[in-house]
Amino acid sequence: MAKGKGSTSRQVIAPKSEWIDISLPIRDDMVQGPMEPLTPHVEFILHRKKGNNVAMCQININSHNGTHIDSPLHFVEGGETIDKMSLDTTMGPARVIETKDTVSIKPEELATHNIQPGERLLFKTRNSSRPERMKKFFKDSVYLTVEGAEFLAKKKVRVVGIDYISIGGGGMKNIDKTHLILLDKGIYIIEDLDLSQVKAGRYEMICLPLRLEGGDASPVRAIIRPI
Repeated sequence: MAKGKGSTSRQVIAPKSEWIDISLPIRDDMVQGPMEPLTPHVEFILHRKKGNNVAMCQININSHNGTHIDSPLHFVEGGETIDKMSLDTTMGPARVIETKDTVSIKPEELATHNIQPGERLLFKTRNSSRPERMKKFFKDSVYLTVEGAEFLAKKKVRVVGIDYISIGGGGMKNIDKTHLILLDKGIYIIEDLDLSQVKAGRYEMICLPLRLEGGDASPVRAIIRPI
C-alpha cells in the first residue's frame, strides 16, 4: 500500500497467546516405559531432500507414548473406549496442584487442597524439575499411591493428570491398582504432561485424544490458559 504524505508505517504485532502447551513433542526415540515393547519411531518416508515433491512422515508409536490419556478399557474389562469419551471430560476448568512430597502423592497432602467432585486435576511434582526425563526412563518418579487414588475416587473427580509416563510411578509397584481404582470409576488419566513451565492455579484446559475406534488410550495435544 502506498503511503501518503504525513502517513506513518506501523508494524502490527499479534498479541501473545495465553495458551500454554503442556504436551511433550512426539519424536523419534522418545522416552517410553518398560512395559511398552515398541520403540517409538518417526521417519520422513517422503521429503524434498530425498527428491520427492512432498514431505510425509511415518509415525510408529503405541497409544501410551508421549503425553496421552488412558480410557477405562486400559484396565477395565468392557470399559469405555477412548473414542467414546465425553469431550467435556478434558475440556473446561482444570486445577494444577503442585505437590511437596518428593516420593509420592498421598491422601494426607491431597486433603489440604479442598478437592471437589467433578474437578480436573493436574499434579505437578518433582518430576517436572528433572530435565533427564526427556532422555531416559527413571524408576524413582513421584507417583500417586493406591490410597491417594482411593481418595480421589471417593471425591469423584473427573480426570487426573501427572507429569510422568505412569501415574503408578516408574517403579511400577502399584501401577495396576492405581489405574484400576480410577478407571473403574470412569476417571480418565492423563500421563506424561509437561508442567515444567506451569504454576499452581486454576486454568482452562483443552486436551483431546485421537478418535481411535475401540482404543484403550491415545496421544493428546494438551493446552491450558490461566483463568
